Amino acid sequence: MKTASRQGRRPAFGGAGRAGHYARRALALLIGAAFVFPFYWTVVISLGKPGEFSNFPPALWPHWQWSNWSRAWDAAPWVRLFANTVLIASGTVLLCLVTSLLAGFAFGVLRFPGRKALTLVVLSVLMMPGTVLIIPDYVLANDLHLLNTYWIQIIPWGASVFGIFLVRQFFLAIPQEILDAASLDGASRLRVLRSIGMPMVRPALLIIAVNVFLGSWNSFLWPVIMTSSTMDSSNTVQPVEVGLSIFSSAEGTDFPGLAAAVTFTTLPVMVFFLVLQRQFIRGALSAAGGVRG
Repeated sequence: MKTASRQGRRPAFGGAGRAGHYARRALALLIGAAFVFPFYWTVVISLGKPGEFSNFPPALWPHWQWSNWSRAWDAAPWVRLFANTVLIASGTVLLCLVTSLLAGFAFGVLRFPGRKALTLVVLSVLMMPGTVLIIPDYVLANDLHLLNTYWIQIIPWGASVFGIFLVRQFFLAIPQEILDAASLDGASRLRVLRSIGMPMVRPALLIIAVNVFLGSWNSFLWPVIMTSSTMDSSNTVQPVEVGLSIFSSAEGTDFPGLAAAVTFTTLPVMVFFLVLQRQFIRGALSAAGGVRG
């Protein structure tokens, strides 16, 4: 009787399980649609007719005005701007990885007087709004003759407090006996860092690289203040985000052209993330474990 009763309840349990599975899928689709819709809406605007942006109800299907894209592409030297952005973002990522690795190793492995106090000082930088430092930073960059250069867009962002903290937490999770054994075998500190430390903190370095690259690609306020070169293909050092400002003027904003430019300047970042999403998720999970440790 008990066996029959249990067997009789199994279909109901299986039906409830399938219903929950479909409900989770439906919820995932709704959340995904909520994230994808802004990009789709941008594409619709980029292919719409002039003046259609403010219509209500809005058009949810593009009118395929590809002339907006050609006009947007001709409005600025995008090839040069893309090259500038890749150069700036790559240089920033490389410098940030080096500083995060070295500083994280020093704070997480080395023992020296004032280590904890210095760590707190570094972390306190996170509490300072960056906008309050723009004027003194501009004066300093002008005194050093760094305005309108690639260096002013790379060097100030070549150190990440978040990156230092993340790498430090990974090193704190590494058993000290492993590092001590390598030192006893005659390995120098740089050898220990290169042979033991770097492979173990690789997930943290991947997280830092992706975050810094995306932050550098989307940067607007800093380069628009520190660079004032004209939109000329021969001498501009500005990134793509600054190039988007060409669609706004005293006469108004060219929304279809701006949406078209936003679309083809965002696509490389989306492709970059989609290609590395598996490694990014794996690195994020490993980083969460390292921080807890």
